Amino acid sequence: MTRSFVFPGQGSQSVGMGKELAQNMPVAAQVFEEVNDALSQNLSGLMFEGPSDDLTLTQNAQPALMAVSVAVMRILEKDFDVKLSEVSAYVAGHSLGEYSALTVSGALKLEDTSRLLKLRGEAMQRAVPVGVGAMAAILGLDFDVVQEVAEEAASQGGAGEVCTAANDNADGQVVISGHKAAVERAIEMAKEKGAKRGIILPVSAPFHCALMRPAAEEMADALADTNIFKPVIPILTNVTAAPESNPESIRKYLVEQVTGRVRWRETILKMHELGVDKVVEAGTGKVLTGMVRRICREMTGTSLQSPADIEAFAVSLK
Repeated sequence: MTRSFVFPGQGSQSVGMGKELAQNMPVAAQVFEEVNDALSQNLSGLMFEGPSDDLTLTQNAQPALMAVSVAVMRILEKDFDVKLSEVSAYVAGHSLGEYSALTVSGALKLEDTSRLLKLRGEAMQRAVPVGVGAMAAILGLDFDVVQEVAEEAASQGGAGEVCTAANDNADGQVVISGHKAAVERAIEMAKEKGAKRGIILPVSAPFHCALMRPAAEEMADALADTNIFKPVIPILTNVTAAPESNPESIRKYLVEQVTGRVRWRETILKMHELGVDKVVEAGTGKVLTGMVRRICREMTGTSLQSPADIEAFAVSLK
């Protein structure tokens, strides 16, 4: 069996996330304190108790999701002597989850990741005024069709209007992003092409499209001053859907990722091509686990969220 660990992105957050880990595993509580200290913020209190509206804010959700993913992996390492490099061939993360993957693989330090994700969330929010942009999930159409629809919807608007396929999540599940009017046009056009549904997503900004260029510039400046090390195992990046270990390439792709498409379907297919047959999702929720079988029926997925999940997984390795 060849495994790859994967880490969730925004949308998987929920009030109470990480609380059971912190109450039962001192290693997890320590991770949350390290993140709190790095941000000079009681983020763990917000994670455990809410309110939901504050947790959902991009600048809070991003470091919160990363913190839980890192806590899960630290528990495996510290409490069960499970070393990532011995049980996994690759890592990958969905959007912000890429930062989680880089942290657990040793490419980024936890305090640096915490600050980078806080900035990333704030920069994304600053990039586009609220109400100008939107994202929508298009269900039931192949990626190529959705991309064509998005481009046509953008071309029907004013000069410079943006609409593009932002997340290629799984077969029949593509997210578009851009100006709100263009996204709304694309939904109607997609339905005419046979889409089952087009759903406006409850997000505060249009991620992974050209409108995020100001945020990419902010991240480029921040990443230029951040130490990035060679990960202990390769990461399949969102931008390339291919393995990468070179720190300077990783730095470049983290900047490109802000405006670029999340090539998640291609990432899972590449893992399969490389011999991976088991995907382990570490952190909050089971979104990525659910996508695995939709993308490749020859692969299986499992999620590690609770202390019981983590212990059962560690025992299964013996």
